Amino acid sequence: MATTDATAKFGNADFRPVPQPPDFHPEVLVPAHDGLRFWQFMIAGSIAGSVEHMAMFPVDTVKTHMQAMVSCPIKSVGICHALRSILKADGVVGLYRGIGAMGLGAGPAHAVYFSVYELCKKFFSGGNPNNSAAHAASGVCATVASDAVFTPMDMVKQRLQLNNSPYRGVLDCTRTVLKEEGLRAFYASYKTTVIMNAPFTAVHFATYEAAKRALTEVSPESVNDEGWVVHSTAGAVAGALAAAVTTPLDVVKTQLQCQGVCGCDRFKTGSIRDVILTIVKKDGYKGLMRGWTPRMLFHAPAAAICWSTYEASKSFFQELNSSSSCGIVT
Repeated sequence: MATTDATAKFGNADFRPVPQPPDFHPEVLVPAHDGLRFWQFMIAGSIAGSVEHMAMFPVDTVKTHMQAMVSCPIKSVGICHALRSILKADGVVGLYRGIGAMGLGAGPAHAVYFSVYELCKKFFSGGNPNNSAAHAASGVCATVASDAVFTPMDMVKQRLQLNNSPYRGVLDCTRTVLKEEGLRAFYASYKTTVIMNAPFTAVHFATYEAAKRALTEVSPESVNDEGWVVHSTAGAVAGALAAAVTTPLDVVKTQLQCQGVCGCDRFKTGSIRDVILTIVKKDGYKGLMRGWTPRMLFHAPAAAICWSTYEASKSFFQELNSSSSCGIVT
């Protein structure tokens, strides 16, 4: 009798187990970190980096002039002097010389930058989102990887930014440098760049995550409505602080990338020490802080633009993934 009842019960459609499609793996629908997949981090980072650098490019041009002229006949250059020099030589167009190289380098470099950062943050944090040491270490790993991609185009960009640059464009500069100086010239500043960007990104990412957390705790009820304000503010604070701390090494990097062009010194070695001694001998220790004002004016809004764009792109992909998951499950 019991057997008959059980058979009748499972014969009822309401009691039958719901069949699953073959090879159905629910866990695959849920990405491992922040609701995003690896390629989505790359796209979000690429968009953020491109928007950031394109928007702030004129400020970067002024900074490059100020830093490069330390070794030229003009020893003392302020923001207004550098700006007038650019406008007099090339007009407004001069502020955008080299933007093509920036466009070619910023997207791929930031795709690597943010994707490596997110992967390392997941690995180092051990599930603790407030681990500042993990954020700093992840930033260092990210910059080592991304600088390998960005340094060659950064060198081309800076040479094109100089007044009376002998190059007609990105392709001409690339060909000429490769022919006259070899492949090594494209990475002459790589060591300096990494040494500079390692502390820069460590300070930047740690400060950003801490500032974002602090701002969120101040007004948790408005986070969803004004998330871009939080990301922009935290990014600006992080960018300005990191820029100020690492300006001396940025001056050294510019000197190495622009050496031998438009009257700039050429160095026998790529030694950071030799470049620093040359700068100090010509312009004193203040020469190591050349361009710190436009550098901060660049990195504060640039970081605000970058982080708000990056977080907005992440939110877009999170919503896309969420809707896709719901659609597959149903």
